[in-house]
Amino acid sequence: MSRTVMIPDTLYTRLENTARACGFSSIAQLLEVWQSREDTLRQRQEVVAQIDALRERLFATYGSFPDSTEDVRTDRAR
Repeated sequence: MSRTVMIPDTLYTRLENTARACGFSSIAQLLEVWQSREDTLRQRQEVVAQIDALRERLFATYGSFPDSTEDVRTDRAR
């Protein structure tokens, strides 16, 4: 299904120029790539939020984890 969107000529010209500069043959391709990038960014932000929530739950349950860097260095030195 296609839709008609009314946008000012100046905006259309800017979109057309941007599409050409990015190597796209149409504004539609530019918008598709833009939307795909927005979807990817939103998914990444959701994953980061889930990681932050997990980190908070682990800290609330177990407290602070000690730094194991020195233990790893000792093991490697053996």
